[in-house]
Amino acid sequence: MVRFFGKATGKVDDKGRIVLPAIYRDIMAREGESDLTLVIKKSVQGNCLNLFTVEEWSKRTDKVLEGIDPELNPEHAEFWSKFNDGVYYVVPDGKLARLNIPSELLEQTGITKDVVFAGVGYKIEIWAKEAREALLMPDDRFKSTAIRLSEKK
Repeated sequence: MVRFFGKATGKVDDKGRIVLPAIYRDIMAREGESDLTLVIKKSVQGNCLNLFTVEEWSKRTDKVLEGIDPELNPEHAEFWSKFNDGVYYVVPDGKLARLNIPSELLEQTGITKDVVFAGVGYKIEIWAKEAREALLMPDDRFKSTAIRLSEKK
C-alpha cells in the first residue's frame, strides 16, 4: 500500500499537464506500482485536487457506501452522484510522468501555474501555491489541536 508524505512544487503547462514529482514516483516504484493509474477529483474539504491510487480510491468509496444506500434512498443517491462528479482516471505519461489534468478541475480549484503537492498519507493534495499557503493551520493552533486530540486516546 502506497503512502505519500512530503511536499514538492511544480507548474501547470499550457496543455494542463503537471509533472508528478519524483518523490512520489519513486515511492510508487518501490511499492511496485510505477505503471499506475491514478484517480483525481476536487477535494470535498478544501480548494485543492486529491490524487489517489485506484486501490485507495476503491477503499474510500467502499467506506462511504457503508453508510448510505444510493439505490433506495433518493437523498443518498443525490449525494453519491455529487460525490462521484468530476472523478477522473489519470495515467502518468512516459518518463516525465506528466498528468493531464481536466480543465474543469483546474478551473474549480483556481490552479493556473504554480502548484504545491502535499503528501498526506493515503493521497496527494495538489494546491494552487497561494491557496495552500493561505490555508495552512497556524503553529499555535496546530499545537493546541495536537494536545486536544492526544487526550482522546
